[in-house]
Amino acid sequence: MIGRKRSMPHGRMLVVALMSTQGGCTEIGAPSFTLVGAYFPAWMVCVLLGIIVAIGARVGFIASGLAGVLPFQLFVCTSIGLCFALLVWLLWFGQ
Repeated sequence: MIGRKRSMPHGRMLVVALMSTQGGCTEIGAPSFTLVGAYFPAWMVCVLLGIIVAIGARVGFIASGLAGVLPFQLFVCTSIGLCFALLVWLLWFGQ
């Protein structure tokens, strides 16, 4: 037994651990849209909708007069846009 190497169980566990990380990869790929002949990731569409809603919230705050009273308007409008973008992602692509 002096000249024989014992198999390392750690090497096998490492291979199994590395292979298990590939379980989320599919052949389909990430959700994407064809816009103007190019593939855009779906998260970009959700971000664009969130930005539009954040700008709309800002315009709504100015029109209603809340812009003068509401503190931290940048964070509030950004939060509204982010919540909308995540909601769209969840409802559109969630399982």
